[in-house]
Amino acid sequence: MKSRERILGIEGGGTKTAWMLVERPVAGGAEPASQWVVIDQGKLPPSNLRLTTPERLREIFAGLPREVDRAGVFLAGCGTAEDRRSLALICREIWPHAKIATGSDRDSGLAAALDHGDGIVVNAGSGSSVTGRRGDRIERAGGWGHILGDTGGGYFLSIEALRLILREHDLHCGEMHFTAKILQALSLNNLDELVRWAQTADKNEIAMLAPVVFEAAAGGEARVNEIVEEGARVLCEYTEAVASRLHLLAPKVVLMGGLFYRDSIYTHAFRRRLKKNLPDARVTIAERPPELGAAWLAAETPDAVTVRANLSEKEIQNLAAALTEQRNPRSENLEKMSVRELVELFVEEEKFVQHALRTATADLTEAVEIVTGSLRNGGRLFYVGAGSSGRVGVLDASEIPPTFGASPDLVQGVIAGGVSALYRSVEGAEDEESAGALAMREREIKNSDVVVGITASGRTPFVLGALAEAKSLGAKTILLTCNPLCSHGAVAGPGDGPEGRGHRSADLVIALAVGPEVLTGSTRLKAGTATKVALNIVSTGAMVALGKVRGNVMIDLHTTNAKLRDRAVRVLADFAQCDYDGICVP
Repeated sequence: MKSRERILGIEGGGTKTAWMLVERPVAGGAEPASQWVVIDQGKLPPSNLRLTTPERLREIFAGLPREVDRAGVFLAGCGTAEDRRSLALICREIWPHAKIATGSDRDSGLAAALDHGDGIVVNAGSGSSVTGRRGDRIERAGGWGHILGDTGGGYFLSIEALRLILREHDLHCGEMHFTAKILQALSLNNLDELVRWAQTADKNEIAMLAPVVFEAAAGGEARVNEIVEEGARVLCEYTEAVASRLHLLAPKVVLMGGLFYRDSIYTHAFRRRLKKNLPDARVTIAERPPELGAAWLAAETPDAVTVRANLSEKEIQNLAAALTEQRNPRSENLEKMSVRELVELFVEEEKFVQHALRTATADLTEAVEIVTGSLRNGGRLFYVGAGSSGRVGVLDASEIPPTFGASPDLVQGVIAGGVSALYRSVEGAEDEESAGALAMREREIKNSDVVVGITASGRTPFVLGALAEAKSLGAKTILLTCNPLCSHGAVAGPGDGPEGRGHRSADLVIALAVGPEVLTGSTRLKAGTATKVALNIVSTGAMVALGKVRGNVMIDLHTTNAKLRDRAVRVLADFAQCDYDGICVP
């Protein structure tokens, strides 16, 4: 057996990736991390998980020591369980025999600064964040990224300084002394070149101007100093909020990150402001680097022992059993077919869509009645899905306002990954039950609402999490699937697997047995068609019952274009039995 264990700690952010390789006794772990033996350490390019591609991360990690027993990899942007799993799988390619722990740079910073103790860590680098701990409770503020947050970080200070330069030019047609400093730092000649540079520069390139900002503030540039003071003020405000939520009256406040390490002016500004509202706070600069905290977490965290796949073995078996994942024997030679044969096969396969819908007539009828009852009582209808299923739900929801003159709030589509998932794949967005549950809470689901979860396989975690949360909030729930095993409970019984959870969370299960797809697993085909028709039936049936239709005519549509105005005239002329020319529609 080995007498010592080699642990690699990695902390990555928008400016750099820092790493440290340490050794400790195999039987150890009780000794503080500060007593471990540091074998090697270094710095590599930036590795923010949200801003760096997986390919680039592999390139960065490939330059690190390979012979390790444990690796703790903690990157900015690694905020969700799915992020941690994705990062762990990348790490597994680099260190196949190591025990892996992954997480956010907040986690490694907290470990380096506080060990197991209570306190607050204020991190100001390219971005910024405030994280506090008291016992097992963690509170956070800031750290929302450079677009919407990170006030007080290097990007914030730099972008505000660039805006100041242009504002001064616009108001006074002159250039500050500070302008020349910025142009010199970037090797640019004028403001037009500066604007063009800023339009293509990324977060890290802009944040690298922070030293120039601090130099100008220290040199007496009053308006630049105001920017520095504003950054310190917001970080203090976040620190005070975290301390209040944790009920820490005299917290230990540890400052981390390049802005505090490099520039004493920022540290002094923060201390001075914090002293006003938290006079008993003990402010100190972190003595240990966050990469050591990453190594410490790799050694201490039980989850470091394995890297699990997204799905358990049982869940993988259940997914493989789903009818939508089976191979279609009629299309096994798809690439050898002529174009005519391929088209005829697709057309022929549509008969399974018709059969599936006819078989589900009773369930679709009940669904229309459930939705009608909810909407009539002031409730709302939500479609929840991921990928193709989510897009179909959003499509049907978006057609309700123009077709029936209904409020956009009445029928809403919720898709895993948000609006960007409508036009491109958002990898891993569907794998978090907690994300689906959060989506329901954010929309303030109530007991008069009805939630339709759409998942071809019947097991999408985002959808099942949303259904479970909606049911717990008292809403009516419907599961729409193309896997008939879900409705019969053959795949998973109560308490077993995601299908079982989805079944128990649904007041009604609609199973559309369209069979295997022509292209195996591509549920945008027959499953997507059947799903779209089913939603057409449910939403249109409910609108008819609510009086939005007379005969087979839409009577509440909005006349927002020439075609709809013409249609409105013809409808009124028909109902009033008068001439077309006698009707005036504004």
